[in-house]
Amino acid sequence: MSAGGGVGGDAPRRERTGRRRITPRADVALMSGYHSPQIDVAVRLNTNEAPEPPPAQFVRELEAAIASIDLNRYPDRDARALREALAAEHAVDAEQVYCANGSNEVLQSLLLAYGGPGRCAAVFEPTYALHSHIARVTGTDVVEGERDDDLLIDERELARVLTAAGRAGESNPVVTFVCSPNNPTGRAEPRDTVERVLAAAPGIVVVDEAYAQFSPWSASELLADNPHLVVVRTFSKTWSLAALRLGYAIADAEVVDAMWRVTLPYHLDAVKQAAGVLALRHGGAVRERAARLTEERGRLSAALRTMAVEVYPSDANFILFRTTGRDAREVWRSLLKQSVLVRDVSAWPRLDGCLRVTVGTRAENDEFLGALAVALA
Repeated sequence: MSAGGGVGGDAPRRERTGRRRITPRADVALMSGYHSPQIDVAVRLNTNEAPEPPPAQFVRELEAAIASIDLNRYPDRDARALREALAAEHAVDAEQVYCANGSNEVLQSLLLAYGGPGRCAAVFEPTYALHSHIARVTGTDVVEGERDDDLLIDERELARVLTAAGRAGESNPVVTFVCSPNNPTGRAEPRDTVERVLAAAPGIVVVDEAYAQFSPWSASELLADNPHLVVVRTFSKTWSLAALRLGYAIADAEVVDAMWRVTLPYHLDAVKQAAGVLALRHGGAVRERAARLTEERGRLSAALRTMAVEVYPSDANFILFRTTGRDAREVWRSLLKQSVLVRDVSAWPRLDGCLRVTVGTRAENDEFLGALAVALA
């Protein structure tokens, strides 16, 4: 017996605390995770949230609904009432609707159902970072393409990416991501581009429409003729319900069924389901808010164009801009010192020198513009 008390010198050793060190799988150990700073500031314009709270009438209705929920009982496992309400909203069948805890869980369910080892997903950078991150978490390889000079998907690059992915297997990519409007660049993909992707992609095409209410068009218009299309939406933005974490997908019933098969039981709590049903009754207020934010986006863009920055066009509730002659990270720090928080995206592919600002209230936007003038001085 060895001095350590084990049998043989190669016996596994425990830590001095008596706990065995267990390491995660190798690829997870290399992941950095997804991080968006949560800092206590006066003006928070870094996460594309709605600047206004939900309508007061909605809050009162939700309070009453919560009071009637039997908290000792599991929620409706199928979220039937919510799915039927969303189906009516989008003129589809309830079997074509899948709901989850935020649109990110919707994406995770899709990749659990269709991704995995030996399969890959296609993305076009720069784009929403969680498309690649969630794919890798589910063991799905990622094939990356670049956007053109206007930061839109280029037809030749689309063909190159799909060809490169296809070498890994006949059905690859099993998922092709199109973010429209794209985060963090702000542009919506033209309809003919999405149609080309749908025609060329061999697997599921996911059009992530987190900012759909600001977009000039929606890929949901193409659902009837494309059973491999999945449109993903969220209640976090214009619905002012980021704190509740509710998202959904509209897709062919067979795709939705595959997503349900990888979903944990009772995954969507009763409060969230009730909130979603009630929120849909306030669609008019949401559309009015989206119109006000769109108008404010125009004012903010015009003001930025008078400053020493390059402003990118936007179809979303945020604006991407590049600092010229000043280090973006230093500008970000100066804004933070003035209690204004925006998103530093300067380390993202092809976005060197860029920051992204959420369109806030008029007062918040004015605070940001004043702070940016100081930062650029």
